[in-house]
Amino acid sequence: MPRVSSTAIDRVEWEAGRLTIWFDSGRRYDYFLVPERIYSGLMSAESKGRFFNQHIRGKF
Repeated sequence: MPRVSSTAIDRVEWEAGRLTIWFDSGRRYDYFLVPERIYSGLMSAESKGRFFNQHIRGKF
C-alpha cells in the first residue's frame, strides 16, 4: 500500500480493478472496475485530490 504525498489522501492500492483509497480522515473507500490507467494517472498526478475529484469521485 503505497503512501502518497497529498493533503487529502494517505494511501492508495489497486488490484484487479479495485482501487482502495485511505483518506487522511482515516476513512477507507473501495472503488470497483477502475482501469489501471486511472490508477496510474492518480499515482502520477501532481495533485492527487484534484485527480480524484475529476476522474474517480462519482464515476466508480
